[in-house]
Amino acid sequence: MGQEKDITLIEKAKNGDDDAFTTLFQNNYSFLYKYLLKLTLDEETSNDLAQETMVKCYQHLSSFKEKGKFSTWMISIGSRLYIDQIRKKEREKKKMTRLMHTLSRQLSFRAKSNGMEWSDTFSDFNQLDAQTRTPILLRHYYGYSYEEIGDILGVKAGTVKSRVHNGIKQFRKEWDDEKQ
Repeated sequence: MGQEKDITLIEKAKNGDDDAFTTLFQNNYSFLYKYLLKLTLDEETSNDLAQETMVKCYQHLSSFKEKGKFSTWMISIGSRLYIDQIRKKEREKKKMTRLMHTLSRQLSFRAKSNGMEWSDTFSDFNQLDAQTRTPILLRHYYGYSYEEIGDILGVKAGTVKSRVHNGIKQFRKEWDDEKQ
């Protein structure tokens, strides 16, 4: 009975009845949101994807083939949007990594051109993510206490200690890997 009701609403929506689409949206939003929440494990992302999915459904409703369930079609659109989002984040991450490598090489070149020492260690250090690199720099280069760093970054001192410890551990591991 639910599918028949959806088909009736879809036909009305295809003929320009926005109230019918609104009802279709309301009937299916919870199902879509719960699916996306299980997929993303993030409420905000799930909500954004659900909204974007419903916009796509509205825009492409004329392409819906009534052979299958509307919910299946809707889930396939939401799934593709999620996969596209992951791919975009990966591309951005790769772009940022390349940018960090480029900036590190430029800084190294400028330092050497100006007669300053620039070690490969500092270049490697710059490859750490900012959440790790910042507390290490504040602690070991500038001498701030864990509490002071926590105040600066707006996190607990224990979080700072953990980031410093894990960052140095990661840095040492990469160093050891390079020596082998």
